[in-house]
Parts: sequence; structure tokens; C-alpha cells
Amino acid sequence: MAKKEIVFQNTSYELSYELLNQNQPQTILFLHGWGSNKEIMKQAFGKTFPQYQHLYLDLPGFGHSSINDVIDTGAYSDIVHVFLKALHVKPLIIFGHSYGGKVATLLHPEVLVLLSSAGIVIPKSLKVKIKIALFKMLKPFAPHSFYRFFATKDVEGMSPTMYEILKKVVNEDFSEQFLTCKAKAFLFWGKTDSATPIASGEKMHALIQGSHFYPLEGDHFFFLKQSKIIEKTLLEFGF
Repeated sequence: MAKKEIVFQNTSYELSYELLNQNQPQTILFLHGWGSNKEIMKQAFGKTFPQYQHLYLDLPGFGHSSINDVIDTGAYSDIVHVFLKALHVKPLIIFGHSYGGKVATLLHPEVLVLLSSAGIVIPKSLKVKIKIALFKMLKPFAPHSFYRFFATKDVEGMSPTMYEILKKVVNEDFSEQFLTCKAKAFLFWGKTDSATPIASGEKMHALIQGSHFYPLEGDHFFFLKQSKIIEKTLLEFGF
């Protein structure tokens, strides 16, 4: 594991990363999802694609990377862009799982691999709508820690800064970004994914012109068991 300090909009970020196969000429960048870190991506793909240098990165606020301010997904992609320039690396392929898929899309790689990516807003159930309305009604009269009674397991132990970021990015609709995506795009999806349902993948596939869509067995973290199939698919396309 290594760390690189970069500056974006007068704010310093210390980013934790790891490089594998450093003698290979082309690079794959792996971006994890919300609440995760680079280790899960390395666990899945560390023994695949030996002909590529692997770059595993903890996004700001995750793993061992720092965060100070509340930012949106656009800023996340800008920070990663500054980081890549500082390392003098231009990835040929970028993998993005869940939230990392949104960041990967904004980086405009030549080859984009989305793993159960976020970015398609799913209509909220009546139960969730009532919960949100109740929270907003009671929030002005409750202590700061009150939100934890209404928070999902995704935010347990989350810092106030990361919670504010989550609120900012969770409902971002990336339909336009997918529609204008020019990358050679490969979408892999867990058939039983409940976090980003397969219907989201089908819509994303329809939006990204020329994309390839592969539903695979498993849930939101299907790629932990399906990495060899993903590798084989990309190799068949000449990557």
C-alpha cells in the first residue's frame, strides 16, 4: 500500500492506493463502491488480467484515504483525475462497482466496465417515503445523533461528512451521462442484486450506445465469484 497527497480546489487529499504488475505497459483502474474500499476489488481481481498493471484506489473518505469537505460525484472524479496525473498513469480500462461506476463513467476511459453500477434512480417505496417525511418533520427538534434511528445499515459508523456526501450523491440521476458515454462499455450485473436491481442495468445498457450487458449469478457483490468470467469476456474482445 502506498499514499499520494494531491491538492484539489485548495484542499489536500491523502489517497491510499496499490499497484500490481507494475512492469506492464497498460493499466486497469479499479474503483470500489460506497462503504467499501480497494481491498474488495483486489480480492476479486488481483489474480486476473496479468497482462495489465492494476491500480487499486481508496476513494476519498473510504479505506485509508482522507476526506475533509462535502463533495459530489463530479468532484470525486476530478480528484481521481488529479491523482492519475500525479502518478503519470492513463488507464486504458476503468472498472467501477456500484458508486464507483458513476465516478468511472465521468473519467471517460476508452474501456468502461460497470459492475452493478449506481446512477439510475430507483423510485422509493411508500414505506421509505413515509420514513423520510417523518425524519424531516422531527429533525429540527432532535439532537444531531437522531438521524441514526432513521439511517440504514449503509450509514452505521459513518462520519457526519460522509453522511452528508451520501445524501448529496444518492439521488444523482446519471441517465444523461450514460446516454452521452462514448466508451466501449461492458456492464456486468448480479441477477439477484437488490441494491442496484437488474432493471437498472437493463436501462443503463439501453442508454449507453453499443454497450454489452451480462447478467451473472449473484447479488450486489457477484463479481467476487465471477471475476474469471469477467476476465474471459473482456479477453474475447481483445482487451
